[in-house]
Amino acid sequence: MGRKSISEVGVEDLVQAGLTTEEATGFQRVLKDSLSCTKGSDSSEVWRHLVARRALKPWHPHGLHQLVYYSVYAHWDVSSKGPPPYWFPSLYESKHTNMGGIMEKHGSSLLGPLYKDPITSYSLFQKFSAQHPEAYWSIVLKELSVSFQEEPKCILDRSDLKSKHGGSWLPGSVLNIAECCLLPTAYPRKDDDSLAIVWRDEGCDDSGINIITLKQLREQVISVAKALDAMFSKGDAIAIDMPMTANAVIIYLAIILSGLVVVSIADSFAPKEISIRLRVSQAKAIFTQDFILRGSRKFPLYSRVVEAAPDKVIVLPAIGSNVGIQLREQDINYSPCYQPVDTLINILFSSGTTGEPKAIPWTQLSPIRCAAESWAHMDMQVGDVFCWPTNLGWVMGPILIFSSFLSGATLALYHGSPLGYGFGKFVQDAGVTKLGTVPSLVKAWKNTQCMNGLDWTKIKCFASTGETSNVDDDLWLSSRAYYKPVIECCGGTELSSSYIQGNLLQPQAFGAFSTTSMTTSLVILDEHGNPFMQPDDQACIGEVGLFPLYLGATDRLLNADHEEVYFKGMPLYKGMRLRRHGDIIKRTVGGYFIVQGRADDTMNLGGIKTSSVEIERVCDRADESIVETAAVSVSPVDGGPEQLVMFVVLKNGYNSEAENLRTKFSKAIQSNLNPLFKVRFVKIVPEFPRTASNKLLRRVLRDQIKHELSARSRI
Repeated sequence: MGRKSISEVGVEDLVQAGLTTEEATGFQRVLKDSLSCTKGSDSSEVWRHLVARRALKPWHPHGLHQLVYYSVYAHWDVSSKGPPPYWFPSLYESKHTNMGGIMEKHGSSLLGPLYKDPITSYSLFQKFSAQHPEAYWSIVLKELSVSFQEEPKCILDRSDLKSKHGGSWLPGSVLNIAECCLLPTAYPRKDDDSLAIVWRDEGCDDSGINIITLKQLREQVISVAKALDAMFSKGDAIAIDMPMTANAVIIYLAIILSGLVVVSIADSFAPKEISIRLRVSQAKAIFTQDFILRGSRKFPLYSRVVEAAPDKVIVLPAIGSNVGIQLREQDINYSPCYQPVDTLINILFSSGTTGEPKAIPWTQLSPIRCAAESWAHMDMQVGDVFCWPTNLGWVMGPILIFSSFLSGATLALYHGSPLGYGFGKFVQDAGVTKLGTVPSLVKAWKNTQCMNGLDWTKIKCFASTGETSNVDDDLWLSSRAYYKPVIECCGGTELSSSYIQGNLLQPQAFGAFSTTSMTTSLVILDEHGNPFMQPDDQACIGEVGLFPLYLGATDRLLNADHEEVYFKGMPLYKGMRLRRHGDIIKRTVGGYFIVQGRADDTMNLGGIKTSSVEIERVCDRADESIVETAAVSVSPVDGGPEQLVMFVVLKNGYNSEAENLRTKFSKAIQSNLNPLFKVRFVKIVPEFPRTASNKLLRRVLRDQIKHELSARSRI
């Protein structure tokens, strides 16, 4: 596809891409005009011109978007120029973004004569923020609705970096971060009548949008908090295993407001996984829902929770429930539990390579970090409507809540499956301006064409995380809103945020990250653990090492050795012990980043990080013919989300079929681990490659299957 250059594209090509002959004739004139206007220019200028004049419409067939994009960049040399850009910031608009605004206001005083404008000086300002995080945070904290009961003694205490690698952030400060979400503020502008949440139930596509104002949200949160006060003691852990509904958000904020600790559990987990999380967190109770509704189907949730044997269950009906009550005027007053900024408020879980999920503590610093990043990189503002299909059991759930409420944006929730037309119509009707996704979801939308006929042109930017993005899928997504940027985000629960991202002040390339996040520094390590020393715009590939001064990053784990997990074995750099993240990243020519996978055997399936060990334990028991299994994940040859591949060694005398094993493995994994996981491919081998100490070399197996799949694609 698209190996013709754009100047060679004719009417016949345009007809084959889905246009009528009349439309193709007119569109070819547009192409010729753009080529004439950009004669002698770089391919990126041709693309910029076509996008600026909105030559390609959201309703044009995707084949046309593919033809034009790939033809424009047919002779683009990635090795010398880096990935081709598809979105370009404008100087005028850049000055009206959040980051552009503070750069215009403070750039000259912080950078001196080196400051030019938000686009030219962005990279310089990002580096300044990493070298002087105190200066950056002193500015940005004033941009969010963060109100301290006791002000911090300083931004960062560096006095004990030997024992506390990340320092102490905002020491001495006291607040309740849930209260900060709920109170009116003059800046950012939030009043009692501001829209806090907009939502719609699946199946009600032609109904109006339901709304909850800030005052209504505050009153419902307080009513739940008062009930919690009567049942539990400060610091108790209370789990939530529910879909991401308005009720779930109210419960989440109420738990924090009352000084309790949220335990986040994804609603897709099997009883065994729920039980593990309840045990590790020592949860005193769990909120859940009777069923999960998806169209006309009902999936049991309460019964799974009960099987996990919690101490206490608070169950809500899926239909017609309102967890809060309307308070009388005299009942509205409530005194939140004010606590130090480093107090635990939320326990989230991330699978490690040992098979048991790591219990990751979020303190009140974590919401500040994630909200600040959405403010800076997605330009989250008052008036924005922010939607991201997710769940409170995954890090994006809390990020969505705090990024909306601490910036003054409206949170948009669809109570149902995001896979179909109903979700897309909600995005249209709710006036969503910032839409978050995961790549597998975008692929489903594109392949099923379920969003055809909808108007998503109010969207100012998209965001994507959880998996490696596919260029063609992102091309489809961006085109739905006249090529608005897709902000790629890569980070972790333990960071409360992303360490590399896109933004609105730099050109963006599909599937690539244009910058480290604000205040973040990193180095890329070679195979010997030594940092590459090339300039930032030169290519290299290796494991990432993060500078440890990172507001919101964990300094402890609840069921593992934090030092061993994140710092042991990492090199010193500029006097600081680097923090391990585990990603292998490639820095391209031009300074973009592309994630290449994990340094360990953790894999990323459907946006959920899991370990090879967990999957192998389940699959080893799936059939009597099996000696052992090995789980690896690979990305498709043309890019996109990782796919699960199982290698199998059979017992002597057995002759099982790979396809039968694939079905059994998928069923076993879905029953015991996660119903969202599935096996893409099974390969039966006589033995596994191992080290001299008998350790399984999954890396070798991964390389073998990559080579095999690549060879198949060429046939």
